[in-house]
Amino acid sequence: MSVISANFSAAPSQRADKANPSALRPLYVLAWFLCAAFYFYQYAVRSAPGVMQEELTQAWGGNHIGSMIAAYYVAYALMALVAGVLLDRYGAHATIPSGIAVVAVGCLVFAQGGEAAGMGGFVLQAMGAIFAFIGSSYVAARYLPPRMLALFVGLTQCLGMAGAAFGSKPVHLLIDPAGGVHMAWQQVWLGFAALGAALAVATWVVMPREGGDSHAHHGPLSAGSLMLPFRTVFANRQSWIAGAIGGLLFVPTTIGALVWGTLMLHVGEGTSMAFAASDVSMVPIGWVIGCPLLGYISDRIGRRRPVLIGGAAVLLAACLVAVYVPVGIMPRYSVALVMGIASGAAMIPFSSMKEINPPQLKGTAAGVMNFMVFLTTGIMSPVVSALMGNGEQVSMPTIQHAFLPLIAGVAVAIGLAFCLRETGWKVHPEG
Repeated sequence: MSVISANFSAAPSQRADKANPSALRPLYVLAWFLCAAFYFYQYAVRSAPGVMQEELTQAWGGNHIGSMIAAYYVAYALMALVAGVLLDRYGAHATIPSGIAVVAVGCLVFAQGGEAAGMGGFVLQAMGAIFAFIGSSYVAARYLPPRMLALFVGLTQCLGMAGAAFGSKPVHLLIDPAGGVHMAWQQVWLGFAALGAALAVATWVVMPREGGDSHAHHGPLSAGSLMLPFRTVFANRQSWIAGAIGGLLFVPTTIGALVWGTLMLHVGEGTSMAFAASDVSMVPIGWVIGCPLLGYISDRIGRRRPVLIGGAAVLLAACLVAVYVPVGIMPRYSVALVMGIASGAAMIPFSSMKEINPPQLKGTAAGVMNFMVFLTTGIMSPVVSALMGNGEQVSMPTIQHAFLPLIAGVAVAIGLAFCLRETGWKVHPEG
């Protein structure tokens, strides 16, 4: 590691020494739960526009969901770097409730009804939403036992997937003209804003009133002090390995299954659209199971790499079966479910990223990790789309060719996992 990193590690702050109790403390668990609830909430908010496409198209005179989503993820990825540094410098109490409040304000702006308000509100939501997962993992790494870190990171992702489901079906029922409630879509956003305000207040009350671990190491606020954490994390070769593994293990499900999976089954395999949609929906259900399960196993055995490599190997096998084995040979829905469960291994590098970097940079490490995952998605998505060609008139061989980079990426991730330093408590009992 570089000299800069060594300077960070040489004299950890007193607050850092107090972190990581050996036993669960109810107040800290509640603080983590509120952060995880924030992750649930922001996923529900993020998913809502997809259900409102017809209403938004009528209100705005065109369907602009695609540009909204693109703007959201650009803002989300860039803010991942900012959020991590702010957490390290100012702590959870000063940042996470503010992030929730920004999402709530974004919902309030969206509720104004205009296209510009919708775009601006959605970008505001992205800028605040990044504090959900990074904040939750920061709180888990700082205030909860180190031997349970991967479990709590997995549980956070589990709640996020549940939030995505909440943002779809219940919102659809609320705005459905045939439903019993039939709210205007603007009212749904007002409801989201109210929920966010209440969650922000609750988090502000419960969150421990402590500053960040790295303020003393950074010195006075300046451009140089803000860049120092990034230089430390990016100078660590292990950070690049963890980021690459996480990104490569996410894209087979986020791009392959959720974006192109329905097309593959319906057009390539000739299944009904109803079956294709139901089969693909088993992937996020698998996430709900696999993220906490693999995290628990990793914490239980005190090792990261065996669970990471084993889960990735199962994911690779599931991808090969999904793409090259005809539908009907394997039990219905089984391949997609196994793929989702095994992709929970992608959460293990999030724990490793914090453990391979100085403890007072846990927020920056989480931000860099999120940035790398989104960067990988941003690179791989247009590659697969270009190989797919015309998405409405493709053959199974075309789909198989387009999915090769995703499958190869999992194989590369397995190889990189052997280069990732083991950070589990079995190897490092002091962690």
